[in-house]
Amino acid sequence: MRDDVALSFDGAEPFRGQRPRAPAGQMAGGQGPMGRNGASVLPFMPFDLGAPSSGNVAPPSGRLSYGGGSGNGFGAFEDELPLLEELGINIPQIMRRTITVLNPFRINPDLHEDADLSGPIIFCVLFGVCQLLAGKLHFGVILGWTTLASLFLYMVFNLLAGKNGSLDLYRCVSLVGYCLIPMVLFSALSIFVPGRGLVKLIMAAVTVLWCTRSCTSLMAVLVPHADEHKVLVAYPCGLIYVAFSLLVVF
Repeated sequence: MRDDVALSFDGAEPFRGQRPRAPAGQMAGGQGPMGRNGASVLPFMPFDLGAPSSGNVAPPSGRLSYGGGSGNGFGAFEDELPLLEELGINIPQIMRRTITVLNPFRINPDLHEDADLSGPIIFCVLFGVCQLLAGKLHFGVILGWTTLASLFLYMVFNLLAGKNGSLDLYRCVSLVGYCLIPMVLFSALSIFVPGRGLVKLIMAAVTVLWCTRSCTSLMAVLVPHADEHKVLVAYPCGLIYVAFSLLVVF
């Protein structure tokens, strides 16, 4: 077919003549605009990043890091905080609080000024692991009873204190969880004590008194006006830890 003949499919006469010219400033074949001297205005960017660019675009300098921007690889992560600190888990603080709860005659309430849930969750899991070693699957029961016990203690104390009640649920869960440490030790020791004899019952009674004294002493110091109702607060605390001891004995 001749180049100067364009076919028409709508019944019109075929167009004869020269090809339409490209607009001024555009290269043939649709390659982009042209300058006055015939050179392309758009710069050419090669695929090889190491090769120099033919336009005014500067090659990338440095290496991109995962932290964003240019840097030396993983240098951006050097200023990041440790994962435990970002999650709010302070292991040394939890160890100091554990030691002060294990001493029933000398409890340092200053360590429990800031309530947290990391320690109670750890001790609930340890309690469940000890029960699992004894052949009892009580993970859900322990977590559920800890939540209900905290709600129960929260309601009882605020009802006793009336307008002066200032115990929040977050601190209540923290106190109940940390004072569960003697119960965890009792659960671990009961693995080596067979049966439900007198020895295990005596251990359960001592553990309940230990947990009750620790929880009541901490509440009396940390919560305002709790010292006025110390004996009344000890009763619900004792009921809470009696329920946990029944899990270990039976």
